[in-house]
Amino acid sequence: MDKLLKRKVDSYLKDWKNNPDRKPLIIKGARQIGKTRSVEWFASQTYKNVIEINFVEQKKYRDIFDDGFEVDAILKNISLLNPELQFVPGDTLFFFDELQACPNCATALKFFKLDGRYDVICSGSLMGINYREIESNSVGYKEDYEMHSMDFEEFLWAKGYSEEFVEELYQHMSEVKPLPALQMDVLFGLFRDYVTIGGMPEVVDTYVKNKNFSGTLAIQKQLLKDYEEDITKYVEGLDKAKVKAVYNHISTFLAKENKRFQITKIGKNARNRDYIGCVEWLADAGVVNLCYCLNQPELPLKGNYDPKLYKIYYKDTGLLIASLDEEAQEDLRANKNLGTYKGAIYENIVGDMLVKQGYNLYYYSSDKPALEMDFFVRDADSLIPVEVKANDNATASLNNLLKADKYPDVKYGIKLGYKNIGFNGKFYTFPYFLAFLVKRFVRGKIS
Repeated sequence: MDKLLKRKVDSYLKDWKNNPDRKPLIIKGARQIGKTRSVEWFASQTYKNVIEINFVEQKKYRDIFDDGFEVDAILKNISLLNPELQFVPGDTLFFFDELQACPNCATALKFFKLDGRYDVICSGSLMGINYREIESNSVGYKEDYEMHSMDFEEFLWAKGYSEEFVEELYQHMSEVKPLPALQMDVLFGLFRDYVTIGGMPEVVDTYVKNKNFSGTLAIQKQLLKDYEEDITKYVEGLDKAKVKAVYNHISTFLAKENKRFQITKIGKNARNRDYIGCVEWLADAGVVNLCYCLNQPELPLKGNYDPKLYKIYYKDTGLLIASLDEEAQEDLRANKNLGTYKGAIYENIVGDMLVKQGYNLYYYSSDKPALEMDFFVRDADSLIPVEVKANDNATASLNNLLKADKYPDVKYGIKLGYKNIGFNGKFYTFPYFLAFLVKRFVRGKIS
C-alpha cells in the first residue's frame, strides 16, 4: 500500500513495537485525522499477519466478546465469522478500528496483554464515545496515544522539507539567531497556506498534489458537515440542537473583541444552565480547544482558572476558515489577508500549535489593572506569557507582566508575530511559524 503522508505517529509506532514489554495501544483522536491510514501503513510494513476489524463497517464482530474476554474465546469467535483468518503467535497484529462502536473491546485488552501472544492496536474517534468508559477499562494494561491533525512540522515534511531543515530552525531559536530574509519569506508563505488549509490529511494531500488550493475548500466544507452529522448521531444525554448551536457559533465568538464564549451570542433567551455539558462534549470529542481564564497570572495553572470563563477555538484552523462566509474566504485565499477577523485566526492557529505540543490553554484578562494575555505556558518553576500579535502594536501587557515585583512567577515572555527571531532582555520574539517549537525551546532553556 502507498503511504499517504509522513506523520509523527509513525516513529511512535516503531518505538512501541521495539519495546519488549509493549502493551495494547489505543490511538485516539478526532475523526479523519489519519489514524487508520497510519496504523494500516505501519502494520503492512511490520507484520506478516494483520487481522483488521472495523467495528462500524463490520458490525457482526461486535459479538466476538460475548463468550468472555479470554483470548482463545475471542479468537474462536473471530474464526467462526471468518475461518480463513490465521493467528500466528509472535507475528500477528490485531487492529481493532472504530473502537468507540465496541467498548467491550477495551475490556479485552487486559487479557491480550496477559496472554502475550499477539500485538493489539485500537483506533477510535473521540466523537461518538464516552471515552471515560473506555479509559476505565484495562487500566495498567494498555497505552494511550492522542493523535491530532497535521502540525506545521508535518506540513513541512509533506512539502518536501527534511527533519534536518526543522532542526536548523530550532538551532536558530536556541541561539537567538535571526533567520535569513529569503527563509523568512518562504516560511511565512508556507505558514499562510497552512493556516488556510489546516492539517486534515486529505486536505493537505490535495493541496500538495495540486500545488494550489484547488479542491481543498470543498473537502473542508464536507468535513464540517460530517462533524455536524456526528453531533446528531452520537450526542447522548444532551440536547443535540444545543450542541450543534454552540459548534456553529464558534466563529461568532471569535469575531468579538474579547473572543470569549458568551451564551447570549447563541440566542436572545439562551441561558447558561441550558447549555451545561454542550461545550465539554465538543472538547471531549476532539472538535474544539478550550482556553480558560486564569484567576491570577501565577503558578500553579491547574486550579487557578475560572471554569466559567473560556474561549473556544477550532481544533483545525482550516475548518475555522472554511466556516466563514464566502467573502471572507475569498479575502483570505486570494489576498492572504489573515489580519482580518480581529486576530482570531492567529490566536486559533497558535492555540492549536500549543495543544499539539501537549499544552493546556490558558489566557488572562483583567480590567484593573488593564492586562490581556493570549496564552501561558510553563517550565519547571516559571510562568511564560505568550503574546500573539496580528500587527506591530505596543506590547504593554507583556511588559507589565514582566515587572518582577508584581508577578514573580513570570521570568520572561514570548511574542509571536511577523517578526524575526530576537530577544530584548525581557521577552523573545519569534515568527508565528516557529510556534510549533515553543515547548522544545522552553525545555532547552532549563536543560
